[in-house]
Amino acid sequence: MLSMKAYPDRYVAACEARFERHVDTISELGPEGVAVLAPDAVLLLEHLFVHRMRGNEGKDGNPLNEVRLLAESILGNDGVLEVTGGIKLRPEASVSGLAAGEPIVLDEARLRALGTAYFAEIRTRFGE
Repeated sequence: MLSMKAYPDRYVAACEARFERHVDTISELGPEGVAVLAPDAVLLLEHLFVHRMRGNEGKDGNPLNEVRLLAESILGNDGVLEVTGGIKLRPEASVSGLAAGEPIVLDEARLRALGTAYFAEIRTRFGE
């Protein structure tokens, strides 16, 4: 698949609804279930828009960068946040509040906030 410069509004809305349903389902398992399955929800976010153009994404530490780094760290760094690729992720400005070297642990509120910020940024940078 080619890199995507834009996503149709209908696709973005469908992805957002899917993510919300996913979080609603795992939240029914309680805080322990959310803690275990939150990484899968982050991977879902990343995969839904995995072909987005990195040039359009920027490297300023925005929610798209944050989700990319979280997903890469979940898969390739045993769930410990690794900040790579020249991305300027600052914990105090990020949604997760995590710093490099910290384990990726997200509660329901933080996971929902990450999704909200992510979809807002997708619409800003990649919306049609």
